[in-house]
Amino acid sequence: MKQKTISKKIDGVGIGLHKGIPIKISLEPLEEDRGIVFYREDIQTYIEAKPQNVIDTQMATVIGVSKDKFVSTIEHLLSALYAYGIDNILVKLDSYEVPIMDGSSASFCMMIEEAGVVTQSKNKKAIVVKKRVEVKKDGKFVALEPSLFPQYDFSVEFEHPSIGFQSYSFNLSKENYLEEIARARTFGFLKDIHMLRKMDLALGGSLENAIVLDDRRILNIEGLRYDNEFVRHKILDAIGDLTLLGHPYLAKYSSHAGSHGLNHELTLELLKDDDAYEILEIGVKGKIFYD
Repeated sequence: MKQKTISKKIDGVGIGLHKGIPIKISLEPLEEDRGIVFYREDIQTYIEAKPQNVIDTQMATVIGVSKDKFVSTIEHLLSALYAYGIDNILVKLDSYEVPIMDGSSASFCMMIEEAGVVTQSKNKKAIVVKKRVEVKKDGKFVALEPSLFPQYDFSVEFEHPSIGFQSYSFNLSKENYLEEIARARTFGFLKDIHMLRKMDLALGGSLENAIVLDDRRILNIEGLRYDNEFVRHKILDAIGDLTLLGHPYLAKYSSHAGSHGLNHELTLELLKDDDAYEILEIGVKGKIFYD
């Protein structure tokens, strides 16, 4: 298993969820051992995608080098990059947020497909989780535990007739991701959207890029893409948040009502415990082998 990047530059444009204006995005190849790097063209600032750079998780995962130099809503793009095994890539933006596209990661998957994926010469490194690490808060939890391959087991519960209790288990591969996860959209409640817009937030949110619910029903005329689209999107988010670990990981992720904040705390909890994980090179004798 070698490191991967994309074979050529690919450009796109989409609406920013909070700013509500078109945002240009470009994905460009990057050399080995560079990781995922964001570049704000408007302020000429590079920001590496790593846990130490997370500065906010209130409504999305936000990374930055200061309170004025940041990139928001990175989780859907990171989720797609992880599913395709992309290790090194430069993401250029002309604003402070990644465009929301249709609220899922499907558009980013299409961009990656169009750009093509190329194998580089250096081996990947993987984070091998060696013992269970867990973060709990207010009846919610997120956890990582040893596994021979990436697994996800998520449940959510909302007091809403269209959601209720949902759970889903998922084994990661690119094919499984495209079929089961990539098209699951973010969701929000109409009452919350009204509140956010009074704060000049969520100005780009609409029925075209989110599942919107009032107190009784789903407002999107087309309905859901999956019966349990809500919990599938939570898995999509979790994959994106954990991509900040910087390497593929051999672990089972499990959660009930997890969030961006809890996922970030989980990455920090794992990395601070030297006994909880080991970083090994894939494909090297005596290390990790994939068929």
